[in-house]
Amino acid sequence: MHELSGGCHCGNIRLTARLTRPPADWEPRACDCDFCRKHAACYVSDPHGSLDIHIADERQAARYRQGSGLAELLLCRSCGVLVGAVYRGAGRLYGVVNVQALAERACFGAPRQVSPQTLSAGEKAQRWQALWFATVTLYPGAPT
Repeated sequence: MHELSGGCHCGNIRLTARLTRPPADWEPRACDCDFCRKHAACYVSDPHGSLDIHIADERQAARYRQGSGLAELLLCRSCGVLVGAVYRGAGRLYGVVNVQALAERACFGAPRQVSPQTLSAGEKAQRWQALWFATVTLYPGAPT
């Protein structure tokens, strides 16, 4: 496993992502929606890896839904960093990380553009269940 760490700028939201392959083997996905483009977001996930999300002050963590409203984009209210997204479906929590929030962001391959906004809500959920981290642990109120 390749363990990567990161989070928001102020440290309220911390991430630990575990990938089954080296970061250079991954092409982050650059979503072409207006919201993600404004945040320069590129996402990475490994359905066979794992993701831990630690939130120190839940009041300073914002969850924003757009488009189909199925996924929650996770941002820090204090420093404004978009750290990733989560989706609840099929009896579990799935997650994806914004590479920009990782300390090792330069280790990844070149990003490729994706257009999830062209998919139906069902197609998005199916895609996320296939691509996103399927082992996600969320620790609200946890020390960072």
